[in-house]
Amino acid sequence: MISREVVITNTSGLHARPATFFIQKANSYGCSIWIEKEDRKVNAKSLLGVLSLGIAKGMTITLIADGKDENAALNGLEELINSGFAEI
Repeated sequence: MISREVVITNTSGLHARPATFFIQKANSYGCSIWIEKEDRKVNAKSLLGVLSLGIAKGMTITLIADGKDENAALNGLEELINSGFAEI
């Protein structure tokens, strides 16, 4: 199991469209993935779970992965977040 802190930089945070992209990416990996914000932890492959965290621009979240492709999962998700979800 590994974890990594990332800062959300896109303007709308993990809401609606960006959350959908995030979940699609998370579901492309076989390992278990969670998002932790403050004292809450949700399944990163669940749209309702991710949206329930209310993650906005500038917030720091912790990504946690456990499984055979955990490193690739965290690298891929961090890359997606750092890309700003292709928002202009």
